[in-house]
Amino acid sequence: MLKSVIRALAIVGVVAAAGVAQAKNPMVGGAAMYENKNIVENAVNSKDHTTLVAAVKAVGLVDTLSGKGPFTVFAPTNEAFAKLPKGTVDTLLKPENKAQLTKILTCHVVAANAMSTAIEKMIKDDKGTHDVKTVGGCVLKAKQSMGKITLTDENGGVAHVTIADVKQSNGVIHVIDAVLLPKM
Repeated sequence: MLKSVIRALAIVGVVAAAGVAQAKNPMVGGAAMYENKNIVENAVNSKDHTTLVAAVKAVGLVDTLSGKGPFTVFAPTNEAFAKLPKGTVDTLLKPENKAQLTKILTCHVVAANAMSTAIEKMIKDDKGTHDVKTVGGCVLKAKQSMGKITLTDENGGVAHVTIADVKQSNGVIHVIDAVLLPKM
């Protein structure tokens, strides 16, 4: 009898530990992020990513980022877009600037499911800086600074990952605090 109770308690302990190990997705922009929804389905619910969503819609990337993936998206917040020079976002959203906006957006996307632990390992393996090749043809420099992942664009602009590992059905989102710009 005592062995059965101890065995049952051990099983409960293992099940509870497994539940803790499988951490729930963080909230983003005041919204729950669901692992069974794709990148676009989750992003449209974030009040912090309305500019990014508008840009993705403007260039026709909704179907792509709703697709199978896997994708890693470094998702700039509205505040990140607001740091750009005044009028930049409005100008980029014009139809005649679609190619330029597409280039900028695709420089935030990697064709892989790269969780922060994998990125940190690549940084460590590459002795402090790892080149991240994006689907837009940009090369970002990933580093670690004070326990956080940073990304440096081709112009020397730096973005910090503020919320990492937001799991999606077709990849992962890492929220960043700056817009990464390609060499134009």
